[in-house]
Amino acid sequence: MEDEGGDRIEESSVLMGSSSRKGSGGGDWRWVDGSEVDSESPPLSLLDGGGHNGSGGYGTVRRRLVKKPKRVDSFDVESLEVVGAHTHHNKDISTWATVALAFQTLGVVYGDMGTSPLYVFTDVFSKVPIESEVDVLGALSTVMYTIALIPLAKYVFVVLKANDNGEGGTFALYSLIARYAKVSMLPNRQPADELISSFKLKLPTPELERALHIKEILETRRFLKTLLLLLVLMGTSMVIGDGILTPAISVMSATSGLQGEVSGFGTNAVVSVSIVILLALFGIQQFGTGKVGFMFAPILALWFFSLGAIGLYNLVTYDISVLRALNPAYIYFFFQKNGVAAWSALGGCVLCITGAEAMFADLGHFSVKAIQIAFTFVVFPCLLLAYLGQAAYLMKHPDSASRIFYNSVPESLFWPVFILASFAAMIASQAMISATFSCVKQSMALGCFPRLKIIHTSRKRMGQIYIPVINYFLMTMCIIVVAIFRSTTDIANAYGIAEVGVMIVTTTLVTLVMLLIWQTNLVLAFLFPLVFGSIELIYLSAVLSKLLEGGWLPLAFASFFLCVMYIWNYGSVLKYQSEVREKISMDLMHDLGSNLGTVRVPGIGLLYNELVTGIPSIFGQYLLSLPAIQSTIVFVCIKYVPVPVVPQEERFLFRRVCPKDYHMFRCVARYGYKDVRKENHQAFEQLLVESLEKFLRREAQDLALERDLNDFDMDSVSVTGDDGAGAGTDDLRTPLLMNDQRREEPGASSQAAAPMGLLLPSSVMSSDEDPSLEYELSALREAMESGFTYLLAHGDVRAKKESFFLKKLVINYFYAFLRKNCRAGAANLKVPHMNILQVGMTYMV
Repeated sequence: MEDEGGDRIEESSVLMGSSSRKGSGGGDWRWVDGSEVDSESPPLSLLDGGGHNGSGGYGTVRRRLVKKPKRVDSFDVESLEVVGAHTHHNKDISTWATVALAFQTLGVVYGDMGTSPLYVFTDVFSKVPIESEVDVLGALSTVMYTIALIPLAKYVFVVLKANDNGEGGTFALYSLIARYAKVSMLPNRQPADELISSFKLKLPTPELERALHIKEILETRRFLKTLLLLLVLMGTSMVIGDGILTPAISVMSATSGLQGEVSGFGTNAVVSVSIVILLALFGIQQFGTGKVGFMFAPILALWFFSLGAIGLYNLVTYDISVLRALNPAYIYFFFQKNGVAAWSALGGCVLCITGAEAMFADLGHFSVKAIQIAFTFVVFPCLLLAYLGQAAYLMKHPDSASRIFYNSVPESLFWPVFILASFAAMIASQAMISATFSCVKQSMALGCFPRLKIIHTSRKRMGQIYIPVINYFLMTMCIIVVAIFRSTTDIANAYGIAEVGVMIVTTTLVTLVMLLIWQTNLVLAFLFPLVFGSIELIYLSAVLSKLLEGGWLPLAFASFFLCVMYIWNYGSVLKYQSEVREKISMDLMHDLGSNLGTVRVPGIGLLYNELVTGIPSIFGQYLLSLPAIQSTIVFVCIKYVPVPVVPQEERFLFRRVCPKDYHMFRCVARYGYKDVRKENHQAFEQLLVESLEKFLRREAQDLALERDLNDFDMDSVSVTGDDGAGAGTDDLRTPLLMNDQRREEPGASSQAAAPMGLLLPSSVMSSDEDPSLEYELSALREAMESGFTYLLAHGDVRAKKESFFLKKLVINYFYAFLRKNCRAGAANLKVPHMNILQVGMTYMV
């Protein structure tokens, strides 16, 4: 299905026949409870007053940049309820709560960066031997300015602000971009999705024309859509690679301190102890990020304090003159003296910012302010003191570079610091493990990862999750890496590539966000990639030089996950397009009649499918396979939209399919990629019936309103769609609001009066006055008493015979393998097994 055609169909599914006047140049969309929705922002097709046909005009695009209601902070979400979503109450988290949250970030976000002093200078000076003070001061200056520029300047002050309603990571950036431009490969977007309160849009600015031009380029060129998707998938794959390498290098660096302290403690012992610690670390993940963070935060706080204190002690005791490294000229002197060796040493310097991406990827577990406070006032100063102290020690003891961290610790404090370092190394791994879980969850919701079981470990914070399969995979890979490499130096060679790769992807996506969404001044927008992108590319060139020394490992991991995610996305898009092509025509439905060519028995059939419009072909298979069909049919589409959270009362869209006597409806259930689907089937069934009753009552009210308008000789707009119900008033399409919260808003009623002038009260249409409504409601109640049946498709996806060889290989084997081994549809959709009917079907793509 072409995008434009699909858009026309989807627009018709949410417009109401009586909601506007001909020639008015605007209109109001109403929820079923009678309240207005954004009367200042007319529907897409009515924006130009009916005077323009093109769907790609300036006015159509400008509609998406109109200011919407305030966004809902994703941290106000608990158990699918959005607190204060429909009020003007917008208080931030209290100061003490933010400080407590900042304290917890130490245990989850900053462990990786906090343990980097264990191995940075060791790796740097394995490439450049210390021959003069220029070597020490140059390396120190490079490390300090790297920390100041990348984590502090880039992430704390810029990247964290590019969050998607409190959610971070590469997929959150992709989701943010997908809301402003149709870059998603899956063509199931509806204009009604833009009415979601968390669908944050901006007011037009002087840079609007440039943003619109970029938007048009992204939407019209399929190559750029694919390139953007591959970039996002690569970044996500690198994060998963980090989740494998971070625990390995952190734990081994800590345990290797025993080699110089305990006689007979060799490499085999280091590997064995490291594996035991890793088993313990991954074993406690099931208890959740919140509990782990609360438990680990005091340990990391003590660790950072010890780093700062020992660093300050060494700085004063050995050589305070290393403060000269604050002069960046020593970086130039370092490269001038060592040449190519200094460039190779950059691969060790970049290890000082490992875990910086976790600040952004783990944002969904905490808040922007908490992460900013923790880094600025605790992590940054303590790390600077640690590196200054080690440099001061090296000025007096240049031969200690291979074991600089433990040698610089006062002898009386060795064992307390070693124990603390071991715990800190375990905690360091927590940052990237949590980030990996978040990235996989986001990619699953946006259709780029096979379905896996997700356990939500907190009732208060929806971002805190645990994915058993990913946890065990990371654990297995970590143990294999430790057992094979057996050296922190070799693992460090691999580590840098993954870290820098993720940073470059983030820089690219944030630059696009600046141009498209923030509409930043062009000079400032290009300064960001010019400054930070240049630094990261220099580091990338340095770490790529170690490709044969272990650098191939993260590339292998990234390539594997990239293939898995792209194949899943590619197969899913082809399957969806196949469903669109093969959907049942309305002519056939009309020919079958209201009994659908079979026997209609009391009951409600919920047919799950992926189409947002049209009748899926699987319905035809049920008509052929079953001797009877339920008296009421609801086509349920579970759709993820590119927002973190969809409020419960905005979750469902209802519409009628076919004329009234068919008793067929469509329900589109919309979820954000961060939403938790906890509804049990009884609650869902009750909610669906109540919503359907409200839809029917509202539909009758709209008919009365249309008749009233006709009495005043006013033209009404009739909108038809591909689900087509017959002509005239049977063809109403209305979004459904799940409760009456909006009715209580003073702004809604005042906005309703002005544009429409005539608005019937909800009591105007009683069932006594409308016999057809009474009949339909009684039929619905009778069907509900007879029970629900869940109709699912057991689909097999195969490539067409005329497809080229590579497509056949990907679809018939790789994608088929992923579908067979991912979570089954019944478990993923959370439907009762006793009430399921499944029909097999093959989709030829």
